[in-house]
Amino acid sequence: MHGASEVLFDQSLSPAQQRNLERHLGLAVNDRTLLILEIFAQRARSHEGKLQVELARLQYLSTRLVRRWTHLERQTGGIGLRGGPGETQIELDRRMIGEAIKRTKERLAKVKKQRNTQRRQRERRQAFMISLVGYTNAGKSTLFNALVKARAYAADQLFATLDTTTRQLYLGQAQRTVSLSDTVGFIRDLPHGLVEAFEATLQEAADADLLLHVVDASNTNWPEQLQEVQRVLHEIGAQDVPQLLVFNKCDALPQGQEPQSPHDHYEVDGRQLERVFVSAQSGQGLALLREVLAQRARTDETLAFDDGEHDPRDLTGPSTEE
Repeated sequence: MHGASEVLFDQSLSPAQQRNLERHLGLAVNDRTLLILEIFAQRARSHEGKLQVELARLQYLSTRLVRRWTHLERQTGGIGLRGGPGETQIELDRRMIGEAIKRTKERLAKVKKQRNTQRRQRERRQAFMISLVGYTNAGKSTLFNALVKARAYAADQLFATLDTTTRQLYLGQAQRTVSLSDTVGFIRDLPHGLVEAFEATLQEAADADLLLHVVDASNTNWPEQLQEVQRVLHEIGAQDVPQLLVFNKCDALPQGQEPQSPHDHYEVDGRQLERVFVSAQSGQGLALLREVLAQRARTDETLAFDDGEHDPRDLTGPSTEE
């Protein structure tokens, strides 16, 4: 009736469902997972990002080989013997995809090893590590650029950032430099295969000292998006990392819905989380955010010294008096 050439389902389809729907409708049928993979493929820029998307795409395709190529079966047979089906095209495809998955995993393992080395170097420097997390298109990259004066790609689109970017952020009030990382955005019903493929990238969030959970305050569905991010954080083992809620895009709020206070607390899963209202685009609230980050960095530094570490700012050194 509408002249559609393809049907797209906003949910995951099993291979058998996809095949049966295509036969019934006579049109190409795809699901939510493939759409997300296509968007990821367009956004990936770094070598690691492309490898992660390729692994997720191959793993997705490996489940789609449900006798869709039976017409390509090859026949083999010997002299005096009745010919029978040899290695079918589906078996060939499955083996080729399996080999490609193995190669991609090996290359990703090397990238993961390099990332772990970089992470250990930051830990040896006792750097306070902050990771930006949040629902896709919440403004993480714009906030990242505003805080560290970087030029990371930022756009009003889904998954504008797939590649983790880390920069140093100097907090004058704490007289300390911290590491700030921008990570991939989350989304409702994020396919588990993508979570696995982006394990190295998401590990930045799990290993952070503080998560800046960026929320799009102008989106009417922000409570659901906030809970979805919490679910993914549980999935990657980052549920116990301290969080600071950053409600972004406050300049886009309708008149009369502005926050009563720029700094308060909000309950999430039984925890009272500190919350700051900002606008990364206009700069509103960024000074307050830096002040809160400085307080967190100072607290972390104090706890480290209480554990017996030497304050690098103490130039007098330990006392030698009896």
